[in-house]
Amino acid sequence: MKEVVIEVWGDFACFTMPQAKVERLTYPFPPPSAARGILSAIYMKPKEFLWRIDRIEVLEPIRYISFKRNEIKCTVSSTPVSAEEERTQRQTTALQNVRYRIAASIIPRPAFVGRETQLYEQALRRIRGGKCYFQPSLGLREFTCYFDESDGTRPPIQESLDAGLMVYDLFTPEDVGVTKKTKIQMSLFHAVMENGVISVPPYESPEVLKGGAIHAEGAV
Repeated sequence: MKEVVIEVWGDFACFTMPQAKVERLTYPFPPPSAARGILSAIYMKPKEFLWRIDRIEVLEPIRYISFKRNEIKCTVSSTPVSAEEERTQRQTTALQNVRYRIAASIIPRPAFVGRETQLYEQALRRIRGGKCYFQPSLGLREFTCYFDESDGTRPPIQESLDAGLMVYDLFTPEDVGVTKKTKIQMSLFHAVMENGVISVPPYESPEVLKGGAIHAEGAV
């Protein structure tokens, strides 16, 4: 076994572009970081392996929907926040009726001492049993993500799209734990969908543009 293939779906999805975090604007399909987050919610052992996304297939037509959501203007901290005083309405452009096929590989870390097939078997048992550490989401926590093992029968949409530069991930493969002092590396890649299929290069590829460090608190 060299690959895990799952299908994920939901009523809505919003994979927010970094430059549009206030009035949220979604990517047309999930970036690799979102796909990795879904798989990590199902099965994750950060000190033993990491997920590498190989490809993402779009199985339903890309449909957008816009609506307003009640949000708060400030960041929640240890101090109580008055929702009445801080409430505001913001526009969200999301996707509706989405379904994707995600193919990923398990990359063992140097500290892993078992057999690689054990990791694949355990991941598949959890996927087939519908188990997860926490409910995965499609970009926003309230957009529930349902998942199952893919049987490969549903074809991807016959549509091609150049999405331009897209977030690849926010961590380097060497990261195991994230603390407030961790310097997170944002990486980008040129995302192109060909007949519904987005091929994702490995992190080591020159196609992945490695950017500067971002402190975990959010300051550049």
